[in-house]
Amino acid sequence: MTAPNSDSFAESEQALHDEAARLAGCDDFGDPGYLEGLRVLLDGYDREARFNAHGQMMARHMTLGILVSRLRSEQQLRAMPEVLENSIERPIVICGLIRTGSTALHYLMGQDPDLQPLEYWLGCNPQPRPPRDEWEAHRDFQAADAQIQAMYDADPSLKAVHFMMPEGPEECRQLMVQQFTDDGFEVNNHLPSYSEWYKATDMRPTYRRHRDLIKLIGSRDPGRTWLLKYPVHMRYLDAFLEVYPDACVVQTHRDPLSVFPSYLSLITGFRALAERDIDPGEIARQQVELWASGAEHAIEVRRGRNPEQFYDLHFADFMTDPVEAVKNIHAHFGRELSATGEASLREWHANNPQHKHGRHEYSREDEDVGMPQGEILERFSAYMDHFGMQPEKRP
Repeated sequence: MTAPNSDSFAESEQALHDEAARLAGCDDFGDPGYLEGLRVLLDGYDREARFNAHGQMMARHMTLGILVSRLRSEQQLRAMPEVLENSIERPIVICGLIRTGSTALHYLMGQDPDLQPLEYWLGCNPQPRPPRDEWEAHRDFQAADAQIQAMYDADPSLKAVHFMMPEGPEECRQLMVQQFTDDGFEVNNHLPSYSEWYKATDMRPTYRRHRDLIKLIGSRDPGRTWLLKYPVHMRYLDAFLEVYPDACVVQTHRDPLSVFPSYLSLITGFRALAERDIDPGEIARQQVELWASGAEHAIEVRRGRNPEQFYDLHFADFMTDPVEAVKNIHAHFGRELSATGEASLREWHANNPQHKHGRHEYSREDEDVGMPQGEILERFSAYMDHFGMQPEKRP
């Protein structure tokens, strides 16, 4: 995939669309509402991003890839309008603070044959899910595999931080980027204007697009319950529940002081792939505020809904007995983990111990984290008080 050449991102908007249309073989991008987010993003790339030698090329390549994915998805949706008549009933969605065990939970629950997760490769290129024995030979699967491998080749330590594989369950971010509304943009680059726009934007169109793509991917097995996961859904829980009103929400929890040193290390790792002059303090204060306000927003949203719609899973409880934790989730929502499903989960858990792909090493020192630990605790005090949490004991 070759991105158009232009020093200005904003001025290359049409060229990006033209190149995407050439690569996709079609030019119907669907509802033009996505253009608002795209234009804010491109303007931020021009005025604010601190690209290193490779960062500008990476950003162009990523933007072009999103447009191609949107085109191909739109083409499939137009060719199969009947899939939009399918219903998504009581999907299980995992959200909450980042680095709270949600990825491990997602992978574990994703082994249950009674659930259908969003696989990484199908998130990259939404389409009706082919039979399992056809995946490895599919060009989109191979492209997704190469994409993951390129990232780990660039920074092998990222595998220990967030493990991915093309056939594995993946976060919903890949669907949300089609609307250019996703926190990945502000994580990967210094984009304060995009961050302000994203924080205030109406996320309902994004979730409606998300729902259409989920219907497309699951169209060959529409009756199987969906398993979704993205911590960011917590920050926009009202919009998510407006589109998925009967969702079964699993909110994961952990002491923020055990969360943010790891998460901020992850962000600086991703940023280093594309940017120079990384400011840990700036990143820390922005992210702490985003997630603390998001956690408080979710508390308010939940106050207005039936508490039975939510299940709170604390990190320590999950780590004590992961399979039992999953059984408790099912029971809370009136479901039952089948014997076959439990066997699959136990096999996965036995073969994938914690730190299988390496241990994420990071500093907890204030100067490395970017802000004093006391300030982090203070900002999350309302969240911790609401859920009866105490700071974890540390070595």
